[in-house]
Amino acid sequence: MLQQILWLETLLKASAAIVLLIAPLSASHVLGLPRPGSFLWSRLLGALLLGIAAATYAEGVGWNGLGVAGLVMINLIAAAVIAGLLILGKAAPTRRGRLLLGLLAVQLATFSLVEIAFI
Repeated sequence: MLQQILWLETLLKASAAIVLLIAPLSASHVLGLPRPGSFLWSRLLGALLLGIAAATYAEGVGWNGLGVAGLVMINLIAAAVIAGLLILGKAAPTRRGRLLLGLLAVQLATFSLVEIAFI
């Protein structure tokens, strides 16, 4: 079961990373998120997500990757920050963006709770 969760997490993070690396402006427009002032930060986030996806893949195939405990911490912290931004009203200017970020926070928290069982 853990391998399926890690594969799903790898797929989702790698997909988001590729979109952020290739088309950050289009992604922000389609998702209803604020337009980035500089593409540097969007692309750096994409590179970071791609690195986390690669480490998750390594863990899923049995190599020494990031580790399940590391994934839990990354996902919980990301979910908490996104939820905090939503609560403060600083997350996204559109309803679509707020909905997407809310779903992302729930998804990250759910991944964390399921992965905690495997620590």
